[in-house]
Amino acid sequence: MFTGLIEELGRVSEIDVGDTGARIRISAPGVAAKITEGDSVAVNGACLTAAEVSDQGFAADVMNQTLGLTALGSLGPEARVNLELAMPADGRFGGHIVAGHVDGVGEVTSVVEDGIARRLTVRFPEDLLPLVVERGSVSLSGVSLTVASLEADRVEVSLIPETLERTNLGLLVEGDAINLECDLVARHVRRLLESVQP
Repeated sequence: MFTGLIEELGRVSEIDVGDTGARIRISAPGVAAKITEGDSVAVNGACLTAAEVSDQGFAADVMNQTLGLTALGSLGPEARVNLELAMPADGRFGGHIVAGHVDGVGEVTSVVEDGIARRLTVRFPEDLLPLVVERGSVSLSGVSLTVASLEADRVEVSLIPETLERTNLGLLVEGDAINLECDLVARHVRRLLESVQP
């Protein structure tokens, strides 16, 4: 379980994508100092397991299902990635409940400066739109955000300077792919409603 508050902005040192999956190596000394092999790390919002850990970073294996559901396979060397460790049981929720289970991939359609903030608009897959509400929670690339507006298939969020500095959302440009995770409660409510429909 995660909260969507990014602990470190890591850097991809190597990614090897093949028919059987991928192995990604990430330079992140801050996170590496806190984990051991087998620990969970959210990478751009996708929960991965650290397979190797060194002083400077860690490596994780990415199975084909994850590659198909996320934008991880499109990462290249030197790409910046949002990293968050799993929340301890006695931790504090500063964001919202984030499972690290990516629902799909969106496309950045607009990036507009708005005073001290930056407004980011993302096109969502049609099947995810019922899980998004204005002023509700959403996770973009693992970052806990509030939905500023919702129109047709576009979801807009507003990014404060702190978010722009501490995450890779400040590097996004129009056309970029981004991992999406909708509110966990909304997912369960939809499933429950589907199960009771005649």
